Amino acid sequence: MNSKPVLTLDDVKRIAAAAEAEALKNQWAVTIAIVDDGGHLLWLQRLDGAAPISSHIAPGKARTAAVGRRESKVYEDMINQGRSAFLSAPTLEGMLEGGVPIVAQGQCVGAVGVSGVKSSEDVQIAKAGIAAL
Repeated sequence: MNSKPVLTLDDVKRIAAAAEAEALKNQWAVTIAIVDDGGHLLWLQRLDGAAPISSHIAPGKARTAAVGRRESKVYEDMINQGRSAFLSAPTLEGMLEGGVPIVAQGQCVGAVGVSGVKSSEDVQIAKAGIAAL
């Protein structure tokens, strides 16, 4: 039987704290979502001033990155390059830049999705959180 690493609650808290610190340092009002490798929500945090819609978008970005095993930007790029049929892909609802997979020992163990500022800034926050591991 194979085994692989999994996110613990302590891991999730470390990721969330580092992502929050990055957002606050830049005065960015965002929502931060963390999911496991199956896209199941483990953490959702909406910072003061973040738009309500961001609490729906961030988990979608995270799920897309986790189940797709790649940054959600890959899907946005495919759609922008004319592959609009990809919009009908099942279970992928956050096909916007801002979802980043969490990889440990070569395995995707989850993802972070951020929404609320420019997409590149969302990614910056997500990657700052993941770097805390």
